[in-house]
Formats: sequence, structure tokens, C-alpha cells
Amino acid sequence: MKQIILLHGAIGASDQLNPLSLELKSKGYECFTLDFSGHGTKSFTNGFGIAAFSSELESFIESNNLKQPHVFGYSMGGFVALYLASKRQDLLGSIVTLGTKFEWSPEIAAKEIKMLDPVTISEKVPKFAEALEKRHGEKWKLLLQKTAEMMLELGRNNALTEKEFAKISNRVWIGLADNDTMVSRDETNFVAANIRNAKQFELAETKHPIETVNPKQLGELIIQFIEA
Repeated sequence: MKQIILLHGAIGASDQLNPLSLELKSKGYECFTLDFSGHGTKSFTNGFGIAAFSSELESFIESNNLKQPHVFGYSMGGFVALYLASKRQDLLGSIVTLGTKFEWSPEIAAKEIKMLDPVTISEKVPKFAEALEKRHGEKWKLLLQKTAEMMLELGRNNALTEKEFAKISNRVWIGLADNDTMVSRDETNFVAANIRNAKQFELAETKHPIETVNPKQLGELIIQFIEA
């Protein structure tokens, strides 16, 4: 049975990937999910950020005795998967990403963190604040703070550069939603061109949030790529 790990995005959690997991399981795949530190029901650990999440993924694979599992990474999850692939070339199978933000600079990070202020969210989009508290519990405000700090660090020192891309030997499929306002086509093209075994795909009439993705369509695309 083919194994695949589904990775959530920043300020998200594994439960958001349940529809995709069900779709892949119906096609005979063994699916695994995990919450990164501070996300969902997972408590904060001593580390938070791409390197720490990569270590958590590596530990998850080894503790579950998985053998080169395939990986689907949404948004930050895709970034984490590729970062790990650049460090451990033998660990993962094929990698599919969707909506992953690869281009970071101090200016981009400063723009992105404006949407992570808990006071503003509570005042202007209270339903979103309620959803975050329901998903992450009382630690949701701290999660936003730590995520903002992570983005600022990426702006200062991007963890994935051409040097890291050159180390990735896995088959990779870089996905972009056509109406994604966070991730550009240019940065997606750049990454696909700089990973030796990479190509790209686009989801029509889809925005950045994973909830806008059709799980059946995405599941079929993932399977087609893995089994090609």
C-alpha cells in the first residue's frame, strides 16, 4: 500500500486535510497527518519554525517506520517537505506542494504579518478569531505571534534558496491556485525550474485557503503524479 503524509499550512492544522485524506484512502492510499508544534492540539516545544518542523516530520517518519513516504504539503507544509528533502535526500518519495510561498524578503514578510495581528483579527474578523481558537485553543494568539516571527526570519534569511533546491533529487510537483493572492506565478515557476525533477500544475477557480480546494480533484491529481 502506498503511503503519503499530508502536511498543513501555517496557523492551520491536520484536520483541514481530512477531506483530502478520505479521498486518498478511498483510492487505496495509507494516509498520515500530523500537527506541527503549536498547531491544533499540539503543544509548543522548544523550537518553532521551518527547521524545527522539518525535524518533527523527520521524527514522525522514523517513529512510524515509514519507507520513503510520498508527501503532500499545503502552503508552509510544502516548504517544510522541500526543506527536509534538501537535507535528507533518501528519506522522502515524491513531493506535491500547493500554495507554497517561496519568495521571502523583509518587505514581503512585513506585509504578510500584518494579517497575523490577533487584536485586529478579533475586532475586524471575529468569526476567524473564533475559528482559530476552536482549532488551536487558548494558544492561538501565541501561535500568530510565533508565526509572524517565523515569517520575519524567512524575510531575513530564506531557508530555501537555489543552493537548497539544487540538493533536491525527489520528483516534485509544484502547485498553484490560479486565484492565489499570496503566492505568485513567477516564484512558482522559479522553483519548478530550479529543482531538477520538478514540474508544476495549476488549480483553476481556486484561492489560497485549503478550504477552497476540491479534494476529489486534488486527490486525483496527486495520484496521477505519484503513479506516473
